[in-house]
Amino acid sequence: MENEKGFGRSLKAELKKTTKKRWLKPLLIVIGIIVLVGGFFAWKAGNIFDKISTDGNVLGSLTRMIPGVNNELIGEKEGRVNILLLGMRGEELTGGGLLADTIMVASIAPAENKISLFSLPRDLYVQNPGTESRSKINAVYAYGEEKRKGGGMEDMKTVVSEIVGQPIGYALAINFKGFTDLVNAIDGVEVDLKQPFEENMQFNEERACDSYVFTKPTGNFENKTTKYYSETSGTYKTRIIKSYPLCTNPNVECGGDFKLPAGKQTLSGEQALCYARSRKTSSDFERAKRQQLVIQKIKEKALSLGTLTDFNKVSGIIDSLGNNVRTDMQAWEMKRLYEIERGLENPQMAQRVLENSQEGLLYNPEQRPETGYILLPIGDNYDKIREVFKNIFTIPAQSDIEPKA
Repeated sequence: MENEKGFGRSLKAELKKTTKKRWLKPLLIVIGIIVLVGGFFAWKAGNIFDKISTDGNVLGSLTRMIPGVNNELIGEKEGRVNILLLGMRGEELTGGGLLADTIMVASIAPAENKISLFSLPRDLYVQNPGTESRSKINAVYAYGEEKRKGGGMEDMKTVVSEIVGQPIGYALAINFKGFTDLVNAIDGVEVDLKQPFEENMQFNEERACDSYVFTKPTGNFENKTTKYYSETSGTYKTRIIKSYPLCTNPNVECGGDFKLPAGKQTLSGEQALCYARSRKTSSDFERAKRQQLVIQKIKEKALSLGTLTDFNKVSGIIDSLGNNVRTDMQAWEMKRLYEIERGLENPQMAQRVLENSQEGLLYNPEQRPETGYILLPIGDNYDKIREVFKNIFTIPAQSDIEPKA
């Protein structure tokens, strides 16, 4: 009887051990897969980060990710993190590849559960940092890169900080290919157009002929003129001082005549880029409003649970970075920014596009040959712009921020 009891206990123990082994093996396999996948993304993200960060101290960033280590972002203690977003053709492309088409400040106020987007027009005339020269703000990045590698981002942060009256902690620049690949990686972005959209001028427009992009002559000319006083007639007259032959781009972008129908639709990366770049038939200000809309849609979809749990999508998002994105954020700062973003619950969104409308904060002075079309701040100082930026969460919303198309 004692032997039977001992045998029973032995049998139960053996069964328990066998059951434990049976469950342990698949559990270890699952854990192994998770570790391998996580390791793959960590390795892949690390390699990509080395490329995109101008301050890519990966080992230093790892120490900042240890629990208990202070990892506050610039501006977080003050309640507002400001990030400069830049969009451009790309440094590998000729014909103005480093001219910024998109200049936008994204602000996050974590404690208030608020986010804002503040767009600056590319024609705003500014002082170039460290020089006596002035230029349109869209050229500041290019001039900065000519002086030193990484200087473009620093100079843009300096100029924009001066304009908005607050420190710009970080900057991120993405080129056209990165933007296109990013949108494609998340399977496009959905927009709802109240009416059909068309840009039939910009992507086949005439520009002064160059050796890179606009190389197909049209037979037309652009004249630069100046006014002078005629002693003979006793009146002011106009004289042509230079004449430029005009050309088009033989590699027509966006099909030449870019169209979208009214209603809900999902835009591919190529379509989203064309939509966000279009300005000739509307204006640079309307383009900025479309850019804000598209960026919101990308953020919403990229941070959605469906995207973050899809291996192929996450891998595609990482691949869309690489040589197509530059930022001065370190890895731990990106991680912290992501944590802040995920901690916001249906945040209040405030948007503003600086423009030269009747209620705007800019004006267009008389055009001069040496500057062309430029914009200056009302009062010839940034006081009013700084006030709007500071109080963007409390002032009345810009009523026409949603694009008409």
